[in-house]
Amino acid sequence: MDKKIRVLTAKVGLDGHWRGVTTVSLILKNAGMEVIFGGFQTIENAVNVAVQEDVDVIGLSIHSGAHITWIRKFVEELKKRGLEKEFILVVGGAIPEHDFAMLKQIGAHDVFGPGTLPDKIIQSIQEKVEIKELEGKIV
Repeated sequence: MDKKIRVLTAKVGLDGHWRGVTTVSLILKNAGMEVIFGGFQTIENAVNVAVQEDVDVIGLSIHSGAHITWIRKFVEELKKRGLEKEFILVVGGAIPEHDFAMLKQIGAHDVFGPGTLPDKIIQSIQEKVEIKELEGKIV
């Protein structure tokens, strides 16, 4: 891959837990990705930043327990703007494994729960970006 992967990391919803998103942002940066740290955002603003910054990946951190609701609203906003195929959407946080399939069905391309190893996050993002660039589709 010739260009750096661009990742927007952000938090949506009423959630004050910052350690995870800042740690993952640093991990991705150290892996050679360009990270745009969005901090706390409304859904609309996060999508605006993703468009303005021309990111490949949107990484949302959710620890409030409302991950299904927030991802559903986020994907609805992407669809409303015709952007659902533009970005790879990954979500991490205090998410129980039994919700992973539902989040993927809603539109997340990968989900990372507590204890996910950094290499798994990096590899998932790299693979998904490479497939999107080579085949024009998000898996």
